[in-house]
Amino acid sequence: MNINKIEITPKLVRYTLKFICRIIVFGSVFILYIIDRQWITEFLKKPFGYGVTPLHILWAIFMCIMIFHLLPDKSQLRTMAWLKMKEENYEPVESYDELKLLRYVQEQNKKAWTVMLIWLCFNAVWGLLFLLGIIRESELLLISAFYFLSDYICILFYCPFQSNIMKNKCCVNCRIYDWGHFMMFTPMLFIQNFFCWSLFFTSIVVLIRWEIAYIKHPERFWEGSNKTLKCENCRDKTCQYKKQYQRR
Repeated sequence: MNINKIEITPKLVRYTLKFICRIIVFGSVFILYIIDRQWITEFLKKPFGYGVTPLHILWAIFMCIMIFHLLPDKSQLRTMAWLKMKEENYEPVESYDELKLLRYVQEQNKKAWTVMLIWLCFNAVWGLLFLLGIIRESELLLISAFYFLSDYICILFYCPFQSNIMKNKCCVNCRIYDWGHFMMFTPMLFIQNFFCWSLFFTSIVVLIRWEIAYIKHPERFWEGSNKTLKCENCRDKTCQYKKQYQRR
C-alpha cells in the first residue's frame, strides 16, 4: 500500500481508530474463548461491584451505539453514508431523470433482499447448530464479536456484499449501510435472555427506520439525484484503504 496516495481525513482517522478498538474487542473475546470457552459466559455474568457485570457494560455500550443511530443529530461525527437519509444533507441534481431513479431503486431493492436472504440462511446454520447443542452461547458470542469487527473490515478494506451483490462504488452510496447492527446481533436471537433479545430487536428498529427513510425519499440515496453522494463532494473518503487494497 502506498500511503502517500491516501488523503488523511478526520473521518478516515476516526474509522481507523475505531477499527483498532474493534480488533482489540474481538481479540480479547477470541483469547478468552481459546483459554476456556465456558469461562467467557461465566466471566460476563460475574458481578464486580454493585451488581454490575461485564455483560451489563457491553450491553450498555452496544445499546448506546444503536440509540445514537436513532436519535436526530446533525453532528459532523456522523458519516455521510448515514447522513444521506436526512433532508438537510440532500442536494438535488437539477432535472434528474425520475424514471432512472425508479429503475435504480428497483434494482437496488432486488440486490438488498438477496443480501438479506443469504444472511438469514447463513445464520440459520448457527441457530440450528445451537439448537442441536453442537455449539453454545460462547460460540454465538464469538461469532457476534467477529461480525462486530467485520463491519469495519467491510467499510475500510473489503465488503463481499458490495463487491459481489450490491455493486455500489462505496459505503456512502450503499443501499444497506445501516443494516450493520442487525447483522452484528443476528446470532443474539438464538440466546433467550433479555440482554441478547433487546440488542437484536433494537437492531431491527434501526434497520426499519433506515428502510422507511429509503422508501419515503429514495432520491436521497442515489448520486444521480443527490449531489452530496458524488465523489467530488465526499468528506469521508473512507474508501481509500479499500481502493489501495483492490489495486494490489
